[in-house]
Amino acid sequence: MAVLNTTVRRRLAQAFAVTAAIGLAGTVALPLANATTLGQAAPVQHAMSSGQTLVVQGTGVMLAERDDYQATDPAVLKAKKAAEAAAAAAAAAAAAAKTTAQVASSSTGYSVPAAATPNPGSAQAIAQQMLTDRGMGSDQFSCLVSLWARESGWRVNAYNASSGAQGIPQALPGNKMASFGSDWETNPATQIAWGLSYITGRYGTPCGAWAHSQSSGWY
Repeated sequence: MAVLNTTVRRRLAQAFAVTAAIGLAGTVALPLANATTLGQAAPVQHAMSSGQTLVVQGTGVMLAERDDYQATDPAVLKAKKAAEAAAAAAAAAAAAAKTTAQVASSSTGYSVPAAATPNPGSAQAIAQQMLTDRGMGSDQFSCLVSLWARESGWRVNAYNASSGAQGIPQALPGNKMASFGSDWETNPATQIAWGLSYITGRYGTPCGAWAHSQSSGWY
């Protein structure tokens, strides 16, 4: 009996200690039994004493708070921070794209939509890399995308029956592009290299060529 009483007294003392800790610290956070269950159930608000709240989702404690104190499970905080970071990155990318379009517009006097990220290995991806190698940014890429979308739809085999212009840059005549490679009729890289050489030599930049195209209908 003496041993039993001692055990009982010890359990009671532990219970009082936990209660006192909650009252003093104002918070308590329990580990998740299974973090994967967070997304499987809606949060449940449990009734608590005045000034206290406990929100549980699935089998894990998500939030415990009392008065001005609050404790959240680390896994929940990590997921929240990741979501906030992703949202901030998306907003920054959208703002950068808008700024690029505005810069291109102000530098040429003609508006140009911001180009989307090209598919790897595509003609536009090849052109973007060539522009980067020349020290030109996304504003010039946007102008080039719009320019050649109008001229050829970015098609290697594009042919203008009226003028005889050929390829992505609509070289006239098409065999001008042979100076950059014998495969000028089928290789987008050869056509793009020739086209960029022509643009920089005559207009300085793709946005310069775009401005001329906007004003005259050709470049």
